[in-house]
Amino acid sequence: MAQQASLFEEPVVAGAIVLPDADLLFVPELFDAATSERLFAELHATTAWKQDTIHMYGKRLPVPRLTAWYGERKTAYTYSHIRMDPHRWTAPLREVKAAVEAQAGVAFNSALANLYRDGQDSVAWHADDEAELGHHPVIASVSFGATRRFDLRHVADRSLRRSFALTPGSLLVMRGPTQHHWEHRVAKTTKPVGPRINLTFRQTSRT
Repeated sequence: MAQQASLFEEPVVAGAIVLPDADLLFVPELFDAATSERLFAELHATTAWKQDTIHMYGKRLPVPRLTAWYGERKTAYTYSHIRMDPHRWTAPLREVKAAVEAQAGVAFNSALANLYRDGQDSVAWHADDEAELGHHPVIASVSFGATRRFDLRHVADRSLRRSFALTPGSLLVMRGPTQHHWEHRVAKTTKPVGPRINLTFRQTSRT
């Protein structure tokens, strides 16, 4: 029997990404190069970045990236025992939000901003399945700055994986059952890579 390939790295084009138990939409150029560069600079300068700590292996360790939470009133978000209360939307966040909503057909009330300063900043395998995001959450992920590899793996069959590049100005929408059946990550890399900003827009229940 032929061995099933575990990792796919073929180029991703605009449109639906076909994976079992998932509903994914990829838009490689939601923003053109000039707009992406401008928004990266504005977001980098105006976002209230901070570095949280997380409890792992009996220790308090710094989260390997900077984060900030934005949204409407009473849209607090908790992940890995870290509670984040929302800042008010900034002008560049509102600009990105409007473009994302027009493409995704969803009105979002919150967003998690992540700043990956270099290749040693990362996010480990996880699913965005917290209760406040609802049963079938819609996660719209926009990237600016350096290109980083995005990995997906099936929860029930870890050999089933998909990997592709999140380029500046691109949009990835994960919806339907995706968060129940798939985990994702941005792994560390030893390759020289510049800073990257990622915005993940969500619909968060009010607290």
